[in-house]
Amino acid sequence: MFKILISDKLGQDGLDRLDQAKDAHYDMKTGLSKDELLAILPEYDALIIRSGTKADADVLTAGSKLKVVGRAGIGVDNVDVRTATMRGIIVMNTPGANSIATAEQAMALMLAASRHTAQAHASLKDSEWKRSQFVGTELYRKTLGLIGFGRIGRLVAKRAQAFGMEILAYDPYVSEEVGLELGVTLVDLDDLLAQSDYISLHTALLPETENIINAQTITQMKPGMILINAARGKLVDEDALAEGLKNGRVKTAALDVYQKEPPKDSPLIGLANVIHTPHLGASTKEAQRDVATQIVDQVLDALRGTDFRNAINLPFQAGPDFAETRPYMELGEKLGKLHCYLADAPLRRVEIEARGETVNELIKPIAAGLLKGILEKSISDEVNYINAPMLAEEIGISVAQTKATGSLDYANLITCHVSWDGGGRTLAGMLFGGVEPRIVQVDEHKLDARPDGYVLLMQNKDVNGVTGQVGTILAAYEINIAEWRMGRDKPGGEALSFINLDSEPSKEVLDTLEQIPAITQVKLINL
Repeated sequence: MFKILISDKLGQDGLDRLDQAKDAHYDMKTGLSKDELLAILPEYDALIIRSGTKADADVLTAGSKLKVVGRAGIGVDNVDVRTATMRGIIVMNTPGANSIATAEQAMALMLAASRHTAQAHASLKDSEWKRSQFVGTELYRKTLGLIGFGRIGRLVAKRAQAFGMEILAYDPYVSEEVGLELGVTLVDLDDLLAQSDYISLHTALLPETENIINAQTITQMKPGMILINAARGKLVDEDALAEGLKNGRVKTAALDVYQKEPPKDSPLIGLANVIHTPHLGASTKEAQRDVATQIVDQVLDALRGTDFRNAINLPFQAGPDFAETRPYMELGEKLGKLHCYLADAPLRRVEIEARGETVNELIKPIAAGLLKGILEKSISDEVNYINAPMLAEEIGISVAQTKATGSLDYANLITCHVSWDGGGRTLAGMLFGGVEPRIVQVDEHKLDARPDGYVLLMQNKDVNGVTGQVGTILAAYEINIAEWRMGRDKPGGEALSFINLDSEPSKEVLDTLEQIPAITQVKLINL
């Protein structure tokens, strides 16, 4: 039974989903102090939060059983993603659930700022009728500059185009071709600042975007422009913006987010040319429903291991096809475990080769599985698909993808060569029927073996009688052979046997097998 803690308010539709889950139990405890959260978190497998809970290093470390942190919303600046990754905790968000609501909020703020809606409302409420004081401006034929051109930025662009606005966008991660397809001109930040009548912020909060609106960028803006921020409060230097509003460089600011929330000491609150709302971007009934149900479904799927969609710290992209991806990851994990058992010294380098249309597209998830298998027996920390690449880097294992050069004739083949000081080994595997893993190469030996359960990996001289002697010894100790696969380099040369057993043989059995003169090596492996 999975235990899930919900530490911020979550929509009832999401809670109803959890009530229907037979393998999960949840507690909803909002308003916890940090100490209270630290005290109870060790008993939970997952934590669902919104913007109110700070999942910092202390919190993530206290969550000794945590497997997932689910952020109901898009921003994860309140989560220490690096610490989560090192601890093998999946961090996931719901990037599409509240996109329309946030885009509509940005448009509402833009219109309200253009037509003095809030100020005119307050004036009329005070029994005034001052129409001449609230002459506004039209959006038509104005230039809107979007800082950030991801999902929400593109939704805003589409809606602004319906008003007849010209759209500029600054986003170093988006190509000009994408902009052209959507009728948007991608420009440098300097050009956007200088040409825009309106600027709306839609970028993620990153070290390079924090305070992207500051004293310097405000001096570069078109005099009398209007600023919209329904993204993240820390994108704006509030003192600099307040000064820009006072000196007229910025005509109006319409804000839904703030450096600190609630914004008790913000210099922007109360200024006559500022419209401010209390972080309402995702506050629609539809968005609250979608955010709650999506994050619950994602967290449950991640706990069950069936899907990891919208996990921001996976070393690969997961999505609708994850069910088809997972068997290849598990094959990589089997290859990694086998390498770990057979290596004569700590591994220093891993080279992965993928042959076939399917596996070529899955090299990153396969590598994550391979590293998980390699590291599980060699380090004390818990290892999973999330932290395996980072842990490998920390202990000095380099990973590389190599071009396909192998000679085995399989449609989708994964070959992995590992190196250690003074040696190395090559293993290859494939999926039979796209589902069942097979080991098809161990160094120069070709075979077709099932990597499952207890395995005797035995090397011997290719001479008569070895098979009978081994079978006799195992029978004497009541060890049943489930499957025996063999490969040899040449007749009369060296043979390698991959023997699947129904039960674990004792050390006495292994010692007895090693006394057979033709046997050069015996290793017991648990896959």
